[in-house]
Amino acid sequence: MQALKLVCVFTALALQLAFSQTAEVTAKPLTDADIQLLRSDLQADKNTIITHAMQFTEPESTAFWPVYRDYARDQQLVGDERLQLIKDYAQNYDSMDDAKAKNMMQRLLSIDAKFVSVRQEYWTRFEKALGAKRAAKFFQVDSRLSLLVNLQLVSEIPLLR
Repeated sequence: MQALKLVCVFTALALQLAFSQTAEVTAKPLTDADIQLLRSDLQADKNTIITHAMQFTEPESTAFWPVYRDYARDQQLVGDERLQLIKDYAQNYDSMDDAKAKNMMQRLLSIDAKFVSVRQEYWTRFEKALGAKRAAKFFQVDSRLSLLVNLQLVSEIPLLR
């Protein structure tokens, strides 16, 4: 129940963040520094939700967080590619043709595959740190958080015309 409350709070924060981004984008584009600040705030919220959802023991916490820091860093590297794709999409939205759409779709599929690859790569490390059942629970929490972020992203990106 506590985890559900935290997910609701996280969702509300993400929605508030998205609405403020939408208003700010209308006034001026977000800078890379703005995006980095938003990412660090989001990561702090994710850490809080993961901590509450997982209820780590001391040994689990000691084993988990170093692995998670590496995992979050590698996820962010792929996220950088996704961010660049979103920027390219916005820049080419009004002049999108078949060739640009095909290129962007191929990039999107590659990015999606990289996210899956990172998760597969880290599964054994999380399993070693937490055991299979607890690692699976972490991946459930992580998947839900990722879905919330992705839902917010896609709700802000217009469909092609």
